Amino acid sequence: MHRTGELYGQFETLEQQKETAALGMWVFLVTEVLFFGGMFLTYTINRRAFSTAFGIGSNTLDIKLGAGNTVVLIMSSLTMAMAVWSAQVGKKKLVSIFLIATLGLGTVFLGVKAVEYKQKFDHHLVPGRSFDMKYHPAHPMPGDDLEELDKEKQEVDKAFAVDPDINAHGQLYFSLYFGMTGLHALHMIIGAGLLLWLIKASFAGRFTPQYNTPVEVVGLYWHFVDIVWIYLFPLLYLIDRHR
Repeated sequence: MHRTGELYGQFETLEQQKETAALGMWVFLVTEVLFFGGMFLTYTINRRAFSTAFGIGSNTLDIKLGAGNTVVLIMSSLTMAMAVWSAQVGKKKLVSIFLIATLGLGTVFLGVKAVEYKQKFDHHLVPGRSFDMKYHPAHPMPGDDLEELDKEKQEVDKAFAVDPDINAHGQLYFSLYFGMTGLHALHMIIGAGLLLWLIKASFAGRFTPQYNTPVEVVGLYWHFVDIVWIYLFPLLYLIDRHR
């Protein structure tokens, strides 16, 4: 394909090229909204049908890790926005710095999510033959708050009294938990790959006030992924949470 500098042959100006790229990303994000929307709808329907199991499921999640990760992603949105601004005003060194900061915060988020996933395996809360909502309260682990664990045991016992099939319905909750957060994590990994590409280009001084389209388009994607988590956090961690 013919290319003159950063301008591809099918466009007349860099501005036209930028507007087209932005429109393409917005169309893509609309399809992503439909995709995630289906999962949110599935979650909402099942949460209404099995509210007891879903409430107990929320209580087993680590609210501190979830809230901390929310702060991390909000900060990453700020650094991404600053990277876009830096590219627009021609501050090439700041573009690289803010992109690296965004990548670092994204990596922290994925690391914390890996810790959460390990907790679920250790607590036998991964859907399958070994799934057991009563396992963790009956088998304290190093570092557990025994008072909080006792509260969890009491709540689980009450839940079984209300819904004898709590283990089956709890597996449904955690299937959706792993599905939704796993899909979000996959989008984060893709975003990290895009950030690495931008960082490499920024070191080469490619982004200027005249040409910064890749930074803006990737910024749109990154903000969308952050917004998805803003919805996931209250849905999975906060609704019907008793403590």
